[in-house]
Amino acid sequence: MAKLLPWNETSVTEFILLGFSESHEVQLLLFALFLLFYLVALAGNTLLLITLAAEWSLHTPMYFFLGNLSFLEICYTTNIFPCMLASFLAEAKSISFSGCMAQFYLFGSLGGTECLLLSVMSYDRYLAICNPLRYATVMSRGVCLCLAAASWISGFVISLVSILFMTSLTFCGPNEIDHFFCDFTPLLRLACSDTYLFEKVSFFLSSTLTLVPFLLTVVSYIYILSAILNRPSTAGSQKAISTCSSHLIVVTTFYGTLIAMYVVPAADHSLNLNKVFSIFYTMMTPMANPLIYSLRNREVRKALKRLVGRKFASCWKEKNGKM
Repeated sequence: MAKLLPWNETSVTEFILLGFSESHEVQLLLFALFLLFYLVALAGNTLLLITLAAEWSLHTPMYFFLGNLSFLEICYTTNIFPCMLASFLAEAKSISFSGCMAQFYLFGSLGGTECLLLSVMSYDRYLAICNPLRYATVMSRGVCLCLAAASWISGFVISLVSILFMTSLTFCGPNEIDHFFCDFTPLLRLACSDTYLFEKVSFFLSSTLTLVPFLLTVVSYIYILSAILNRPSTAGSQKAISTCSSHLIVVTTFYGTLIAMYVVPAADHSLNLNKVFSIFYTMMTPMANPLIYSLRNREVRKALKRLVGRKFASCWKEKNGKM
């Protein structure tokens, strides 16, 4: 849908999200699959948040940042997947112009915040393992709050530049986005006005928000692994290496797909490949983070068991009291 502008151009008022396939059977299959992914990510991160909030023993810097990450993942997936799931079942797969711009802004803001949070979390682990005597002093409550706030504020403020540029572009048709959400490259290909300056600015912002945190994260983990390997071999050291390796795999997958999408020139990959990459950082990492970062952690598992045990005991006492 479009409306006529005074200078005889048309302004798009809504976009059509083409998604993955036109086949009704395939769309139903994808609906079930992505609904399962979304529910798993939502349940895992919500359960982790509740556990971290309820257990005083987990009120430490590491788990504070994990709580921020879990809350971010809930917002991140909810920004994209309910709309995408609805489009699988609806005949008209449209999204309003304002809704598309809001989704684009939230996606960029939350993605940038996650890049910064992951970097902060790696620095926290570096201090805890490589400088344990200074850890409590450096990572005070005030410092943790400032680092988390800086990550959130920076992500949302930096993304303001992108949304201001995007909303200043003219979209005069066609209005079909070859993607399952309002992403940068598919939207840019629909613009009727000159996008050269926007592309250069976006490249700089994307590089800053992905490459710099990624390098800081990798350097932190190199120091962490080096410190662990230089210690006498114990079961604890082997477990720490295994955990750090798992963290690094998830982090590398997240940063790697983002860099491939937003730092590598768009002409180097197709829109279909964009969709595949997008699945990794919009769904796979939000699903994996609760498992990799926390549920494999013995302290979190014990806290979760205590929480569930208290809940069952409370329900049992309430039920017996009514009898």
